Amino acid sequence: MKKTTLIKEGKAKRLYNTDETENVWVEYMDQATALNGKRKDHVEGKGTLNNQIDCMIFELLNAKGIHTDFIKKISKNEQLNLKVNIIPLEVVVRNAASGSFQRKFDVPYLQEFDQPVVEFFYKSDALDDPFINTNQAQALKIITAEEGEILQEMALRINSILKQRFAQAGLELVDFKVEFGKNSEGEIILADEISPDSCRLVDLETRASFDKDVFRKKTGDLVTVYQEVLDRLINSQEEAHV
Repeated sequence: MKKTTLIKEGKAKRLYNTDETENVWVEYMDQATALNGKRKDHVEGKGTLNNQIDCMIFELLNAKGIHTDFIKKISKNEQLNLKVNIIPLEVVVRNAASGSFQRKFDVPYLQEFDQPVVEFFYKSDALDDPFINTNQAQALKIITAEEGEILQEMALRINSILKQRFAQAGLELVDFKVEFGKNSEGEIILADEISPDSCRLVDLETRASFDKDVFRKKTGDLVTVYQEVLDRLINSQEEAHV
């Protein structure tokens, strides 16, 4: 298996074609962004940490019956994925108040919800990824009503698995963003990544942040925090498989 031409360079990853047309080679970069890419910093070691965390999470989700684009880890900062047609929606699941939800509704930080909140955002850098509801997404022919239900159901299943897994590592999953795509058979599967770049995590006891918020808010060293997340996941792996 060899990577060939560059498909796309995003905010934190490069995607390459491979000599097998159905697969894509993903390289995680040492780059951190905030404010929808308006702030960019080189962060040595970040790509390796994100790739390792993402591989662990996607391996778990595959084992739990969630269909994903993940095939295998290639190196410390590279992985092999199925090529999918990405649905231009970001699906956010919130277990407690933070980020835009906290600002929009003026509620206390980490206020817990009785049940998870699912939100959709339209993937468009030009429009700054605006909030979109399922009726609007249907009007724009992004998804059908049935596909909207599938996305919500899958996101909630993923949330249930991840909440338990991170709790075993001493972390609370506050919220996370996922993306989905369609494979060659038209099946909706989980794609992109799940890492501290796309999750909000806080320590169960101290409530300290263990995610990209330390970069956004300039409250800590991003690599140190991500390394701690990886170490906790590794150290709690035996318990997770019981």
